[in-house]
Amino acid sequence: MILEVIATCADDVETAVACGADRIELVTGIAEGGLTPSLALIEAAVILAGEVPVQVMIRPHSKSFCYNENDIAVMLRDIDLVKQAGAKGIVIGALTAGGTIDLRAVERLLQAAERLDITFHRAFDKLEDQNAAYKQLGRYPQISRILTSGGGAHAAENVSRIRSLNAYKTGPAIMAGYGLTPDNLSYVLRETAVREVHFGSGVRLNRSYIEGIDSQAMAELRKIIQRHSDLL
Repeated sequence: MILEVIATCADDVETAVACGADRIELVTGIAEGGLTPSLALIEAAVILAGEVPVQVMIRPHSKSFCYNENDIAVMLRDIDLVKQAGAKGIVIGALTAGGTIDLRAVERLLQAAERLDITFHRAFDKLEDQNAAYKQLGRYPQISRILTSGGGAHAAENVSRIRSLNAYKTGPAIMAGYGLTPDNLSYVLRETAVREVHFGSGVRLNRSYIEGIDSQAMAELRKIIQRHSDLL
């Protein structure tokens, strides 16, 4: 089981790693859904995380998940900087104005990423036909996982959709995220059989992104994950 935790600053990275996070998603602008962090923050995160992988959000603005040539140029440069900083992976997603995956943009980002580990983010949850989209993304071996809540609602409200996506035998792993808390994690794990989970506000004091990561919540998550792993 993989526990991924969102970090928005260096202190978040340090605390999450100390409390047992298996992977860090590094973002800024979390109130806007997550934007690309600065190079200095990426460099600091890589140092503080040590052996724990850091996945860096590549998202130049929060207007939409549709990107023009200027946006793509910025994203390609950011990917180069991520590689220079030594991060293990990136988090990407791109859609067309018609509400489908922008495969041309995705392919350009993947080409720039080379051997970086790739997560396709919750732009996936804007798609009406997630099964068809999953099959499209499955054509790209570089994409290791898809972060999804199964649609617009919280993951705990979409367990049947997540379970359906997770049932595919080949293709990216399904990482459940959005609205997960220590209170609903056992239910989501039991009902979906996912092996990766993603936490943001659910592991923070007062469930707020302006607060720090709650070490007690992290300890509770680790216990739940261990109990679930023991049953597999």
